[in-house]
Order: sequence, then C-alpha cells, then structure tokens
Amino acid sequence: MSESISRRNLLIGAGALAAGAGVMASTVHNHDMGSESLIDAAFDCLKQGQACVDHCLEEFKTGDTSLAACADMVQEMLAVCNATAQFASFKSQHLKALATVCAEVCKDCEKECNKHADTHTSCKACADACNICIKECQKIA
Repeated sequence: MSESISRRNLLIGAGALAAGAGVMASTVHNHDMGSESLIDAAFDCLKQGQACVDHCLEEFKTGDTSLAACADMVQEMLAVCNATAQFASFKSQHLKALATVCAEVCKDCEKECNKHADTHTSCKACADACNICIKECQKIA
C-alpha cells in the first residue's frame, strides 16, 4: 500500500511541478498585476494544498481516515488552482468564468481545512492560502 501511495505522491508532485514550470515560463512577459497576483495566490494554494494532501496521506498510513474529506476537497482545489494559474498566465478569455469557479472551490476547501486547522498545521496553511486565492479570484471575477 505504501508503494502505491508513494507513486501517487510522485505523480501528483510531478504533475504540479510540470504545470508550474509551464506557467512560470509563460508569466515572464506577463505585466498584468491582477493576473500576477492571482497566479501567485494559485501557486501558494498548490504548494500548501500539496503539503496538506501529503499530511493526509501520512495520517491514512496510521489508520486515521478522519482527514479523508479534507484530502478529497484539497484534490479538487489543486486541480482548479492549477488551471486558474495557467488561464491567468496566458490571459485566457475564459479566466473570469474559471476564477468564479476557483473561488467557490477554494471556499469549500477553506471550510473543510478549517475543521482541522486547530490540530493540523498543514490544514491551517491550506485554508489560509485558499482565503487569499478567493480574494484574488474575486478581483478577476
């Protein structure tokens, strides 16, 4: 079981790294401060969210599944924040619509992570990152 979890972590991390590298490469010429702020916030969600998922997986290894809903919600947030960062980097005409969805998903993630924030620092960090991302998404949406 731990081998498949390690593979899963590797795949998730590799995907986030590849996506991040693509976005970072395309943001070099981006001078739109609103988009840059949103990209930064989305990347922070990706960073904090990945740490949260990693923590959840470690808890699962001990038999504690109390963070299952948190891990599921964070996975959704990771997907939408990755897409939002990419859409912002190439100034997609659909960014406004995606930012609206991203804000809603981040609200759900923040709410779920806050349930565990008092006892799990990675959940608190993820919730805080989501809060910032929500604000940046709302500026665009």
